[in-house]
Amino acid sequence: MPPTDRIRDLAGQGAPTVAAQRTRRRLRADQARQLADLLRHQLLTGGFPAGALPYETTLAAEYRVSRNTVRQALDLLRAEGLVERLPGVGTVVVAQKYRHGLDRLMGLAETLHEHGRVTNEVRTMGPVPAPAPVAGRLRVPPGTDVLYIERLRSLNGLPLSLDLTYIPLDIGTALLGCDLENTDVFRLLESLTGQPLGHADITLEAVNADAHSAAVLQAPRGAAVLMLERLTHLADGRPVDLEFIRFRGDRITMSGLLHRSL
Repeated sequence: MPPTDRIRDLAGQGAPTVAAQRTRRRLRADQARQLADLLRHQLLTGGFPAGALPYETTLAAEYRVSRNTVRQALDLLRAEGLVERLPGVGTVVVAQKYRHGLDRLMGLAETLHEHGRVTNEVRTMGPVPAPAPVAGRLRVPPGTDVLYIERLRSLNGLPLSLDLTYIPLDIGTALLGCDLENTDVFRLLESLTGQPLGHADITLEAVNADAHSAAVLQAPRGAAVLMLERLTHLADGRPVDLEFIRFRGDRITMSGLLHRSL
């Protein structure tokens, strides 16, 4: 057999083997992601109250996967900062995510009251001309002054979110003398207007933290954050609060109850 034919023959024999290896690696990676999702849910819902995960062999047997798959899944969770491996102990839970509901209109302090005290560092506050997109959402003429507030919000001293808020000035002026460091804006708006909040339009997406946001949130530069854009209306339908909220994705998880209707 000529050398070139022999090379082609050997390559043909090896191709299925290489393809099979790639398939096995891909399947193991897929299984690792699936397992990481299941373990993450347990981590976030108190499924490991002792603070330690079962041994790798136990997880492998319980989920019917290989130990390599278990190790890859734990590596994914470790990269998220949720678990750590301690010599002689095993894999332990080292971080907690706080659940933020999306099915009720509540301030951060109201949402997380059972976990501790939410405080607000007011970094910037004052009137600014409303950019066209802000004016349109708040139904005020472009260039009209609105109250702009930038706050760093923390739970028990742990930075959770950076909030950028725009409020019509006829309401916002009264906020200047309020205790914004210890009170949700939602409660203040209801008190100042004499009517309850009605509903909010929200958009949630993942974005990379810019240098300023990362520094304020004490997060790695470029880390993924959850960006919640929320336009809140009073019960009479008037929009009164436009917010751009950057949540640390490693400390907040969004949850809600959805009903199907056709």
